[in-house]
Amino acid sequence: MTRLIIAIDGPVGSGKSSVAKRVAEILGYTYLDSGAMYRAVAWKALREGVPLDSPGNLEELASNTRIDLVRTDGSLRVLLDSEDVTARIRSAAVSQAASRVAAVPGVRVVLVSEQRRAGAPGAVVMEGRDIGTVVFPHAGLKIFLDASPEVRAERRRQEHLAKGEVFDPSKMLEEVRQRDRRDRERLVSPLVRAADAVLVDNTAMDIEETARLIVMLARDRGAT
Repeated sequence: MTRLIIAIDGPVGSGKSSVAKRVAEILGYTYLDSGAMYRAVAWKALREGVPLDSPGNLEELASNTRIDLVRTDGSLRVLLDSEDVTARIRSAAVSQAASRVAAVPGVRVVLVSEQRRAGAPGAVVMEGRDIGTVVFPHAGLKIFLDASPEVRAERRRQEHLAKGEVFDPSKMLEEVRQRDRRDRERLVSPLVRAADAVLVDNTAMDIEETARLIVMLARDRGAT
């Protein structure tokens, strides 16, 4: 039995979280949401009034924050300093703040260390934007998940709509494009496809189809 580390990277709206959860479920692996950790720090910064343009303050905040990803009744809960913030970190405001927090080198150093600790035993599926390039460069299987900007924007719009947040489609598309630029152009750990990552374009695929393709690739590499 091979306890693979499966790294799934990709831009916003590519379906990383939903696909990673399903892959972990099929394989019986542990799902780790790296983005939730950045969202948690961003939520705390917004709550405490820490300026998002102050790298030093954000690094200090991250250093003094404990984030635990805990599986309860089959779902992943995000605990911030022992407080359950699973639902609160999924707002549009936190999403935008998280992309700025994630661009701070000191914050990334703190959280990458935590991500490596969490994934070290193997048999995990971790998704984010630099898992295969920075966090686990030696992962047994690396996936770069992508889709067209238009499809990704509509997915994001539907996610927010389900939470009662209404966005104009054109504005959501522009937000996705802005997020892409920030993620790809940041100086530290930019979003790039690892040289040995398998590109999976799921523009015309649903979550189940995408997950089962990745599971097939994992099993080809010995995962059971």
